[in-house]
Parts: sequence; C-alpha cells; structure tokens
Amino acid sequence: MEKTVVRTESAPAPFQGAPYNQAIRVGDLVFVAGQIGLRPGETAVDGDVAQQTEQALRNLAAILEAAGSSLDSLVKTSVFLMDMADFAAMNEVYAGHVGDRPPARSTFQVAGLPAGARVEIEAVAHV
Repeated sequence: MEKTVVRTESAPAPFQGAPYNQAIRVGDLVFVAGQIGLRPGETAVDGDVAQQTEQALRNLAAILEAAGSSLDSLVKTSVFLMDMADFAAMNEVYAGHVGDRPPARSTFQVAGLPAGARVEIEAVAHV
C-alpha cells in the first residue's frame, strides 16, 4: 500500500523542522504524530495541562480532518505526561473529546516533552 503524507496549516508543522510528518495515511488508517498544546505558528506552549490537552486535541482533530477522518474514528491513542499527577485533569478534557466509544489508550509518564509541554498525544484512526 502507498503511504500518503497528511499536512494541514490548521495544526503546528513538525517541531523545529524535525524529519517527520503531521500524519501518514496508509489504506484506511491514519497515523498521527504526537501533538502537544502548541498553537499553529507558535513556538512555545503555555497553560496548564488541561489547556494543553485541549489544544493538543484540537491539533489532532485538524490533522484527522485533513486526512478524511475525525476524533470519532480514533482506534488507539498514546498519551505522554510529564507528571502522572496531571492524569485526572488531562483525562477530564480527553473524555470530552472522544465520545461514548473511546479508543484504546496507553498513558505514560515521561522525562521530557518538546517546548515545555506537559502532555503529548499521538493517535491511530480509521478513515
């Protein structure tokens, strides 16, 4: 199967010109790179983990839309947190976006994320 690059101006470009794409579509699946709470065109993340989660999910939704999918079609997500103490706040925002049939999910605490982010979310969705 051919892989297709997915790109939208409605979400941040790859961080600091790193060699990756916002998403790759292969067949009826789209694989979205990790999204942080960075607004398109900006270089720094601000706000608490809830605000950052909201923006990361907006970015994810924009990329999925560009790929012909949506948050409703998520199959699997991975959430990376700087501090597991932020889990409840992240989870509350996340729950408001994934509907009544949420995807499978893994959540990890990590040592660091780009641009001062407290949360990063990557995803696989059906198209």
